[in-house]
Amino acid sequence: MSEFRHETERLILRDWREEDWPRFWELTNTPAVMRWLGGVASEETKAAARARLEGYRANFGHTFWVLERKDDGGHLSGEMLGFCGLKRANVKGTPVFDMVEVGWRMREDAWGHGYAREAAIASLDLAFDRFAAEQVIALTVEGNAASWGLMRRLGMTRREDLDYIDDNWPAELNPTIVHLITAQEWAQRRNG
Repeated sequence: MSEFRHETERLILRDWREEDWPRFWELTNTPAVMRWLGGVASEETKAAARARLEGYRANFGHTFWVLERKDDGGHLSGEMLGFCGLKRANVKGTPVFDMVEVGWRMREDAWGHGYAREAAIASLDLAFDRFAAEQVIALTVEGNAASWGLMRRLGMTRREDLDYIDDNWPAELNPTIVHLITAQEWAQRRNG
């Protein structure tokens, strides 16, 4: 499988390299970033996350890719910002199991610059154009207003009928709330 690389105006989405992992955890495994993701990750949690991300790439051709700012001489140029991309929803027994999911995680000093939105738009374009998804979901919790706010700005619709309780998370991180957009809705939004 050839290395994946996709560029937007300000960003590069690309496959993971061995040297990326320590930097990714240094930048994103903080109390603020991990607030809605179960808290700062242990070594065991980090290893499991890496295995999942590498597995998605091997099995489906997509994953939550490394997200870098293009080297343009500006703020954070050439720096890893976090990740964004596509995976398959992996909580068995839920209404969304195995659906294509868009997701992102950004280092704290990259918040508020529109990077997550730009990367999510690119990921949704790829989901529908390259990977032929019929619909894409995004998952978060009610308290994470920044995340579900972006989902809505992307044109995704809140789908309470797909919400679920994830026993892997404590009560304050439940239920998982679901937003969804179809290929047709995305095409209308992009062409409209």
